[in-house]
This record gives sequence, structure tokens and C-alpha cells, in this order.
Amino acid sequence: MDPWNCTLFLLAAFTLAGVAQVIWLKSKCLRQWAIPLDGRRTFRGHRLLGENKTWRGFMVMVPAAGLAFWGLARWIQASHGSLTQAGLWNLSPSSYALLGAWSGFGFMAGELPNSFLKRQLDIEPGEMARGPISRWALFALDRCDSILGLLVALSIFVPTTWEIWIGMLLIGAGIHWLFNVVLYLLRVKSRPA
Repeated sequence: MDPWNCTLFLLAAFTLAGVAQVIWLKSKCLRQWAIPLDGRRTFRGHRLLGENKTWRGFMVMVPAAGLAFWGLARWIQASHGSLTQAGLWNLSPSSYALLGAWSGFGFMAGELPNSFLKRQLDIEPGEMARGPISRWALFALDRCDSILGLLVALSIFVPTTWEIWIGMLLIGAGIHWLFNVVLYLLRVKSRPA
């Protein structure tokens, strides 16, 4: 297994899944699934997660990541003869699909603790924290929370070296930020960061 090839695989798969999510969130299809995950429940007088964390995001990211993992695994297998020759994990394409769906779930679930923290700090969904230190700390956490979630999920089933963690956190955070800018330009998000 080559850590950098695995990192590139993950970046490509989650970029494809992210594109699917952008298209899904922008479409008018199935808006009825924009149901808040927290059921509008509160804790200490604040919402648990807020209006922006809905079932609709999970409904696309989990299968989209599974499909992206499967499709990339099939393509790489066809072009390299085997996934291990390409430096990837020794799994079948169908196992990659399951790993992708699980990692997609981890990606989405990784955002939830951060959302809970921001609601408890009285920061509204889509708003920046007040104060320079908290603003930068939460900005960094916003870029990395999903990636941490996917890496934790991934680590349960396949070896993930420190190189994979570093590559995903650095490059993946940049891609995540870029997607937020695209969502802002498409008027899906209220702010670019």
C-alpha cells in the first residue's frame, strides 16, 4: 500500500462525491428531505445542530461516496491490473463501495460535533464566530471536521498511515474550502468560507 496513492484515491473519490452533493443541494428535487437531524430539539436553550444539518446531506454523500469509491476502484483495476499494483488497499471493488459509503457517513457525521459546539456558543448556522481567536479556530475546525470524520471511519477498516492523515488534512481541507466557495457562488451557502 502506498500512502500517497491512497490519499490521491480518497481526494478524487470525495471530490466526485462532493460534486454530486453540490448538484443535489442545488436541485429542487427532494427538498422535502431537508429535515433537520436534531428534530429541532434544544440543549441548554440552544438547538442541538441547527437547520443546516439535514437528512438530505446524508442521503447523497453516503451513496455518492460509495459509488465514487467503486467507480474509481473499477477504473484503476482495469488500467493497472490490480488495486494493489496501483498501491491501494487490497480490497475488491464491491468492498471499496462499502468502504466509500462508510467513509461518506463518517464525512457527514464528522461535522456534527462542530455544529453542536457552535450552537452551544450561540453561533448561528452559516455565521462566523465572534472574536479573532475563536473565529480562526472554528474556521480551521470547519475545514477539517468532515475529513477527520472520514479518516476515523476509514481507519476502522483499512490501515491509514500518518501520511494519509496529513495529506488528507492539508489537501482535503483546501478542497473543502474550495467547495464552500463554489457553494457560495451557486448561492447554496450564505458565506464563502
